[in-house]
Amino acid sequence: MKVSGFAIARNVIKADYPIGESLKSIEPICDEIIVAIGASDDGTRDYIANLGLKNIRIIDTIWDDNLRVGGKVLADETNKALAGVSPDSDWCFYIQADECIHEDDVPTIKKALIQYKDNPKVEGLLFKYRHFYGSYDYLGDSRRWYRNEIRIIKNNGNIKSWKDAQGFRTLLNEKLKVVPIDARIFHYGWVKHPKEQQIKQEQFHRLWHDDQFMQKNVYQQQEFNYSGIDSLVKFTENHPEIMLDRIKQINWKFDFDVSKKNFNVKTFLLYWFEKFTGKRIGEYKNYKVINP
Repeated sequence: MKVSGFAIARNVIKADYPIGESLKSIEPICDEIIVAIGASDDGTRDYIANLGLKNIRIIDTIWDDNLRVGGKVLADETNKALAGVSPDSDWCFYIQADECIHEDDVPTIKKALIQYKDNPKVEGLLFKYRHFYGSYDYLGDSRRWYRNEIRIIKNNGNIKSWKDAQGFRTLLNEKLKVVPIDARIFHYGWVKHPKEQQIKQEQFHRLWHDDQFMQKNVYQQQEFNYSGIDSLVKFTENHPEIMLDRIKQINWKFDFDVSKKNFNVKTFLLYWFEKFTGKRIGEYKNYKVINP
């Protein structure tokens, strides 16, 4: 069995993405890692090239500004990385620059890769998400955060990155047939110093909106304001070991009263219904869960 990791990057140093930790977290599972790196001005390429990863291959790319609105360029770049995967790989493990897997979940992931390798019904594996916000001590738990997403896909030539690269679909735009596994993605996209989070927001919104929107809504502050979140809970598990050094270096303080809920009536009722039942009404799912 052969597994290829793939990822994209551009100016990740400037916005303090933990891409080194991201790539190293999947290395124990992958036989090769392909990273499509867009032209950057902050040393991103040299940083990734010098991580010491085994069997890493870098694809140098130029991001297409014509695909700027709607985040389409992210899927375009992800597909470039996916196209660089070795043809003889069975599986492709996608990791974003602010995501990590936990070492405790590696055996579970490997078991699923072996179990479903030759099952033609299974096109991907579905992971559980932990979305951190403000600091490494808090998780987003409201409906604004997706609970699951595909991160491993079959290397069958019939799958592409979808929309803003959050998930995948077939070349005919059909949802993938997936199996949920008991493994987690730790998402650290909202855990940065407020100044670096503001830089990230500027980078991100440029991929979604035109210059007029950016000037009016994004370029108005020097630091990101974390206080406007609707709901958080305390994180009670343990972080991936690969993240511990970064966590020790945290240089800002964020405190939040987890009893505070900033919801309208409808969202409040839906939130508590989910807490009591485990079901999310109207949940968006860009995949089809199957029982193979």
